[in-house]
Amino acid sequence: MSGRTIFAQLMEFLPVYEFNKCVQRYDGDHRVRSFSCFDQFLSMAFAQLTHRESLRDLETCFRVAHKKLYHSGIRGQVSRSTLADANESRDWRIYADFGQVLIARARHLHSNEEWGANLKATAYALDSTTIDLCLELFPWAKFRRTKAAVKMHTVIDLRGNVPSFIRITNGKVHDVNFLDDVMPEAGAFYIMDRAYNDFERLKRFDTQGAFFVVRSKNGMCFRRTTSREVDKSTGVRCDQSIVLTGVKTKGVYTDELRRISFYDEENSRRLVFLTNNFRLAPTTIAKLYKCRWQVELFFKWIKQHLRIKAFYGTSENAVKTQLWIAISVYVLVAIVRQELQVKRSLYEILQILDVMIFEKTPINAVFAKNSTQIPESKICNQRTLFGD
Repeated sequence: MSGRTIFAQLMEFLPVYEFNKCVQRYDGDHRVRSFSCFDQFLSMAFAQLTHRESLRDLETCFRVAHKKLYHSGIRGQVSRSTLADANESRDWRIYADFGQVLIARARHLHSNEEWGANLKATAYALDSTTIDLCLELFPWAKFRRTKAAVKMHTVIDLRGNVPSFIRITNGKVHDVNFLDDVMPEAGAFYIMDRAYNDFERLKRFDTQGAFFVVRSKNGMCFRRTTSREVDKSTGVRCDQSIVLTGVKTKGVYTDELRRISFYDEENSRRLVFLTNNFRLAPTTIAKLYKCRWQVELFFKWIKQHLRIKAFYGTSENAVKTQLWIAISVYVLVAIVRQELQVKRSLYEILQILDVMIFEKTPINAVFAKNSTQIPESKICNQRTLFGD
């Protein structure tokens, strides 16, 4: 790989054949002469990796480094208007489908990793994050009277903390509706906050052989049928079997549920969990719920390190295109990290890529722990020299 830029070497990990299949599925390159969907993806990926503030910023960077673009794999002429038109007109589902291809590959690479609860079963954490938008610029995403937003509903595979399923919706869509899009996997655990406490939808998980762990809402009506002995020194306060007695709940979930009360000494709060699993120890159920925090860390990470707060276009298509390419960049870095057995964090890898994007050093040498080959100045990426 010597003689090729770091960016070009990174993009070599992309399954181009699968990308072309996604493009053909939506006729993305129809009547396109010089700036293909792949050029668009590379340009937007470059913007993510180098934290470009706007299309004007990206265009300026490309003009300064125009001699290196060809060697980085970007063949088409890149201008602000060309990229803006592509983001507006190219179907965002091209990049959503390709993102799912990368997700499947990343999950396969992380399939043998151990995770917090030390279970052989697969476990997923569900949650959503709201991305605020300006109502005047994004009227199609009206959220509240004076506010616009989109939501990123996500299922995280706790082995490797890789997203397994993502849906981007209007900010008005309630979290619990996302459960209708999730296909339960028999034997897997689904860990959720109390926003997903809908027993009709949870019953579908139980029917299909999946397990759920969800926080109980206050004021839930139930009747205790059995109590099991607990060791209160572990934080468990009670372990019960219950049946629902609420007017709206007793008819939709008629089987017994397991109710576990746990005192979180670290944060001085009491948590109550509901689950359809009666075999695991109550402390293991509590550990499972603690692992749900990984999805929160995923949202925090991508908001801090990828461009999903400021958008390069205002249409729904442009916003979803940018979000899916940002997700694809995150997953691609996770894939490269695993395939090259890099011992650095994702944050460190992104920092190195930001600084050395046009360098012609073998990529595995750049990510080595003892690597110090980071140039003192950068061609067109001065932001991080003076940033945080």
